[in-house]
Amino acid sequence: MADAVTEPEQAAATVRHAEEVMGTVFSFDVRGGEPAAVRAALAEAVAGLHRADAVFSTYREDSEVARLARGELSVDRCAPEVAEVLELAAEAERVSEGWFSTRYQGSLDPTGIVKGWAAERAARAVRGVEGVHGVSVNGGGDVQLLGAPEPHRAWRVGVADPLRPGGLAAVISAAGTQELAVATSGTAERGAHIVDPRTGRPAVTDLVAVTVVGPRLTWADCWATAAFAMGSREGLAWLEALPDVEGLLITAGDEVRCTGGLAARLG
Repeated sequence: MADAVTEPEQAAATVRHAEEVMGTVFSFDVRGGEPAAVRAALAEAVAGLHRADAVFSTYREDSEVARLARGELSVDRCAPEVAEVLELAAEAERVSEGWFSTRYQGSLDPTGIVKGWAAERAARAVRGVEGVHGVSVNGGGDVQLLGAPEPHRAWRVGVADPLRPGGLAAVISAAGTQELAVATSGTAERGAHIVDPRTGRPAVTDLVAVTVVGPRLTWADCWATAAFAMGSREGLAWLEALPDVEGLLITAGDEVRCTGGLAARLG
């Protein structure tokens, strides 16, 4: 779980919006651009989130993914986004050597990648508005940051401490980059919901949370889930080997383990 850390002073051209969708809240913070144009882009981005929910929800019997899982549809008869997401998920499964999976109890379930992908897509759509220099999209605690909130300032994201409610385990800075994502997987918010793909049952590890930092939320979200399922030792080594990725792992025994480059992102 992560939250944007804001400074007391705000730029004049700031547009914010919060939308309930996909069973959580997506919060937008957009800096720069003409407000009417930004709001129009936000409306389209929000509509895209609702379309994604309608297409990918496993809780709706009439969603395309539910019908695909039942064999009532083929991928080529689904919305183009379905093939895109399934291709991304297949790549995540390959890179993680199967620790990330779109199968749950023998059925298709791509929800592990959809939220991060949808939040990243929404952020990029709004960032394309002329004059916009900074975008933050927080989808249920996973954050995609683009640009900067102000010249010579960087976005900062607080990572919640899973063992101390209300506290922060770290603050991640986007200084020096135009794209940064922060995603957390763990048991503090939703209990034992992460599945071990080898057993089909909730993952049993020594971890309570894994936070992954990288350029794209689509991947950061997948890598956090996979690393959590692996456990602290294997998960840390795997994250260390991924390019442009850093990780913060917290065990049930309150031990904090970090990849070697994470220190450069703190602050």
